Amino acid sequence: MNIKRHSPRILAALVCAALSASPLTHAAPGDATNPLVIQEQGSFAIGGSVIQGPDGQTLHGDHARVFYQVPVNPRKLPLVMWHGFGQFSKTWETTADGREGYQNLFLRRQFATYLIDQPRRGAAGRGTVGGTVSATPDEQRWFNTFRVGVWPDYFPGVQFSRSRDALDQYFRAMTPDTGPIDAKLASDAVSALFDKIGPAILVTHSHSGGMGWLAAMKNPRIRAIVSYEPGSGFVFPEGELPPAMASAAGALEPVGIPPAEFMKLTKIPIIIYYGDFIPKAPMANPGQDGWRVRLAMAKRWAETINRHGGDAKVVHLPEIGIRGNTHFPFSDLNNVQVADLMSGFLAEKHLD
Repeated sequence: MNIKRHSPRILAALVCAALSASPLTHAAPGDATNPLVIQEQGSFAIGGSVIQGPDGQTLHGDHARVFYQVPVNPRKLPLVMWHGFGQFSKTWETTADGREGYQNLFLRRQFATYLIDQPRRGAAGRGTVGGTVSATPDEQRWFNTFRVGVWPDYFPGVQFSRSRDALDQYFRAMTPDTGPIDAKLASDAVSALFDKIGPAILVTHSHSGGMGWLAAMKNPRIRAIVSYEPGSGFVFPEGELPPAMASAAGALEPVGIPPAEFMKLTKIPIIIYYGDFIPKAPMANPGQDGWRVRLAMAKRWAETINRHGGDAKVVHLPEIGIRGNTHFPFSDLNNVQVADLMSGFLAEKHLD
């Protein structure tokens, strides 16, 4: 075949078809030695608003930014991945120690992936409300809160590289908000994303967990939620709120919503994963103790979902024999094992 006769578009299609026919294109889960074959990739802004100044000048802001990749022969439902506090889409990309993150792991498992930068964060930093970006040294506190250890010591058996370069990359993956966090604005943008791409699975982390519930109540195209260590925004039907839970990191308050809204969360399967080093009893270290009450509240939340006919489950990884995970189980040293759990959940719910 003389490839010079073909247009670039036809040539690309021929190469893609040849690669898709090769056994190398369907790599074993987590196998980074084989090529990734991408059918389509790109990025776009979604949601947001436009404001106008007195001189007629405009400002487009408060949108989310989305980067997507679609593999050859994708599965029926894409994965939409939403980062946590102080993070952006980097959360799901290459890990701090240089291994493949969830973006590539699940592309290899034939899922299209959509990575979000929420409004006023990362590549979606242009907002319609101003803010102050401080330069306050605080990384050791986050080392503790993310349960890597108690600075400067790592937890014994922690699933995090002890490499100085890995810790450097870990800290450099944090990014500030350029304006105030607005849960309604962020969940509106994510709902608009599902309007654009159609049915998909929402994968959240930390503070996007609570905003993920809001997005799911707005958009039935969210067919399931996989949530890693949600830290706030646990919604309960009005009249069924559990008491606030005290911890060394402050009290965790439940959020009351109309029962009809809450019932929308009973229509989809939801699974929540928490890592290791979460104490069973109160302790003085706020970096750990705050997660004790978050795990407890998540269990109360799942019980309430299920009591109303829903399908929610909380998995505490040490309780099933998976130990050493931090606040970022999906990028820890055993992230392939953690990804296998998520793949199993999607298969069990016929979502893959």
